[in-house]
Amino acid sequence: MTTSFDFEKPIADLLQQIEKVQQIAEKTKVDMSGTLEELNQQLNTTREQIYSNLTGWQKVQISRHPERPYTLQYIEMMCQDFIELHGDRTVKDDKAIVGGFASIGGQTVMVIGHQKGTNTKLRQFRNFGMANPEGYRKALRLMKLAEKFNKPVITLIDTPGAFPGLEAEERGQGEAIARNLLEMSVLRVPVICVIIGEGASGGALGIGIGDKVLMLEHSWYSVISPENCSAILWRTWDFKERAAECLKLTADDMLKNRLIDGIIPEPLGGAHYNPAMMGGILKERILKELAELKAKDIDTVVTERIDKFCAMGVVVE
Repeated sequence: MTTSFDFEKPIADLLQQIEKVQQIAEKTKVDMSGTLEELNQQLNTTREQIYSNLTGWQKVQISRHPERPYTLQYIEMMCQDFIELHGDRTVKDDKAIVGGFASIGGQTVMVIGHQKGTNTKLRQFRNFGMANPEGYRKALRLMKLAEKFNKPVITLIDTPGAFPGLEAEERGQGEAIARNLLEMSVLRVPVICVIIGEGASGGALGIGIGDKVLMLEHSWYSVISPENCSAILWRTWDFKERAAECLKLTADDMLKNRLIDGIIPEPLGGAHYNPAMMGGILKERILKELAELKAKDIDTVVTERIDKFCAMGVVVE
């Protein structure tokens, strides 16, 4: 494990033991298969125990794992013939949001998503996945292009939030996100949104209005991050674990509150343990949802989308 969290220490210890036994077996030529089998069984049991009882904060940590697949990697695993499109035709090309036409399962779709970057230099280049207004305007331009050619839209959400800088507010950050909410709600093509990592605030919601909103098992979706929630309520980050529990931001909590439409299971340990398997699982689910949406009349699809979001937060006494 190149990167592990505190709660994964028992797993890291077992992996270290397995590595030592393998080294001893190679050096001494002694048959250690029995010991290795026992350690591997113990490893699988420990993984199942840990990952089936994660707290909200632990799921937040997994969603931020540096080896977790990002949008471009999912596109590479799921799609063929991806043609990236650039620019909002007003300011510039926001590198925090990528998008373009691609083929998935033999059908053309428009794929749009946040991209964080895989190393320090790329994270700076991608602005850590925090989009400026031009990023959301680029996303909207691509959605309208998909609507023009009657192609479904798939969005992959993974952002710590929209960029909060002064220049972003000067160029209309709030208006750009609000415009996307309005336009996506009446977009006359099927829209599938998947939270693949972090889904924070309006930065996530700006490309998150869809007929089907899905979450990966170890992702989170909330109006605010646990750290910022803790900073507002307690003036310190020390209560971030408590904030994560109070925010009810996990996929299970979101499904229970009927704010999403489904949960996509991840390989044991998270998507970063087996990206190829995760890509296959995600592709299969997207194709299934697309088939169901395409079988419906588009007027019905749009009406159901609007009704679903209008019903959120409504309390009947």
